[in-house]
Amino acid sequence: MSNANKYELLYWPGIPGRGEFVRLAFEATKTPYLDVSNQVEGGIRQILALKDEKATYDADGNPPALAPPALRIHGEGKNGKALVLSQTPAILAFLGEKLDLAGADAAEKAWIQALALTALDLNNETHDTHHPVSTLAYYEDQKEESLRRATDFRESRIPKFFGYFERVLKGNKEGKGRYLVGDKLSYADLTLWQVVHGLKFAFPKELKAREEAGEFPTIFKTFFPSVPEHGQLKEYLDSDRRKPYSKGIFRHYPELDRQ
Repeated sequence: MSNANKYELLYWPGIPGRGEFVRLAFEATKTPYLDVSNQVEGGIRQILALKDEKATYDADGNPPALAPPALRIHGEGKNGKALVLSQTPAILAFLGEKLDLAGADAAEKAWIQALALTALDLNNETHDTHHPVSTLAYYEDQKEESLRRATDFRESRIPKFFGYFERVLKGNKEGKGRYLVGDKLSYADLTLWQVVHGLKFAFPKELKAREEAGEFPTIFKTFFPSVPEHGQLKEYLDSDRRKPYSKGIFRHYPELDRQ
């Protein structure tokens, strides 16, 4: 099977969301993939099928996914069938090995996985600023709690995570501020970049104030602008294939930003 038909991303249409971490891995390595809900007519039905609470193992022997994103990889499953993986970090770890984004040796692979998981923790905490009580309730129904959560997030959690990644970037002498581990791009770099990009949208005043104050200079001045230089990322980010932020993880509510 050609590489063009090998990878199928199963995620909601029209938003970056958690599927964006997977897209960036493909785009950074110029790896062909099919974005099912955005490129296949009626593809949304495949994503909705992932939410079927009665589903068990599929015809290819894969256990059900709890929720999108999922990745279907043809020829990598049992007996040469399709493998279906869910959970963003599991997908990234698998692709990291296949697309040369996972490090040079066992130690680097372990560090990259840990750093990607840490960036995804920040991603999840960002989501919880606008849905601190329930993911099923509207933001407007938990606005008071969101204001409290966002204040703590801006004042405590952003500097904690950014301070950590700043130290990692500075400490990795091989990376010269461009890479978290070693001297080449990894899926941890892509994951952190996407979270920083999303935070610039969700909390523009907060991030601008910290950047102008000279905080986290390696992240803002070296790391962040360098990541899009890889593969076809610049082209992708300027295309309509890069979906705009809306009602996904990263949402801009002015009242939650720095006042």
